[in-house]
Amino acid sequence: MLHIIAESLEKIPNHIRIEGHTDSVPIRTARFPSNWELSTARATSIVHYLLTHHQFKPTRLSAAGYGEFRPIASNNSAEGRAQNRRVDIVILSGKERESEPGQERKPGQVFPTEPPLNGKLTSKMVSPSRDET
Repeated sequence: MLHIIAESLEKIPNHIRIEGHTDSVPIRTARFPSNWELSTARATSIVHYLLTHHQFKPTRLSAAGYGEFRPIASNNSAEGRAQNRRVDIVILSGKERESEPGQERKPGQVFPTEPPLNGKLTSKMVSPSRDET
């Protein structure tokens, strides 16, 4: 599934931000002291995949981890928690790109003004898993 999404994303010029998320269940392992580390690991694992298996320029990608602080479902059920453990692929417009660190518009530089797709893709492929230590 990620391979198919990546092939589509390769064809567009927009900057892409990969956002990792977790549920609200605390994690405390040597590898992931908190949900912050787990969510950023999820995002950076997708960035790493895009860079090593596809033709993305590193300057087109960024990663962010939001821990449990941007849920899309209630954390009161197993189903809701499962939905919150996710990675979002966000295609940025020119204006949004300017807000990315190191992506300020230079005089005469033009960024695409609209994403060719409608904003955000959500992938259920989540790595690494909560069980990894």
